[in-house]
Amino acid sequence: MAAREVVGGRRVEVAPERVPGWLTRFADRHGEVTTVATPDEVVVTAADGAVARLQVPFPPLTVDPASPDRGIAAHVLRPRRVGVLLVRLGGHAVGVFDGDRLEVSKVGSRQVHGRSAAGGWSQQRFARRREGQVRVALAAAADLAATLLVPAVATLDAVVVGGDRRSVDTVLADARLAPLRPLVVPPLLDVPDPRRAVLDSAPARFRAVRITLVDPPADDMGTRLDSPNG
Repeated sequence: MAAREVVGGRRVEVAPERVPGWLTRFADRHGEVTTVATPDEVVVTAADGAVARLQVPFPPLTVDPASPDRGIAAHVLRPRRVGVLLVRLGGHAVGVFDGDRLEVSKVGSRQVHGRSAAGGWSQQRFARRREGQVRVALAAAADLAATLLVPAVATLDAVVVGGDRRSVDTVLADARLAPLRPLVVPPLLDVPDPRRAVLDSAPARFRAVRITLVDPPADDMGTRLDSPNG
């Protein structure tokens, strides 16, 4: 579980099975907690001022006021059937997962040349050729999504997308994929070139709970209140 610095805190990704234990350890370290939830987010504030903001995967969360975690642990462990569409220029992968088990999939690639630094007519010809390659590559990704995901749409709980934002948006704009659009859930997965191994590892990303951590405030001496020297 690697932490990543983000504006306003550090971000970690926690497997759904580990969420209850993670919340217990957070309270053990930072003191008594207060938990407030919305359909999209669970905010846990500790006695020492530390804050954990849990982004709800597959929103909305049905908030349970009787549960200490407001129902987030039960929500993330619920079995789901998920369609996955990963697209980058030159490569794409499509699959259907039942939980973390891949039921059907296909990976494809199309050649897309990089941008040319040359000038004049040569550069213009190269740009036109590249634009044609991009169209062919993204059309191939849309074809695959239409073949594998659209027929399964009635059985899907959600659709997860990843790769390059512009490429993903272009593929989803295909009229054939209109039934998939209402099922798309955040976030866009940041993945490398969509090869089979990348598709296989997608459940670890889309099932994870993304938590933004804000440390306790520092005292007047500049020492964090949870520091052993504080």
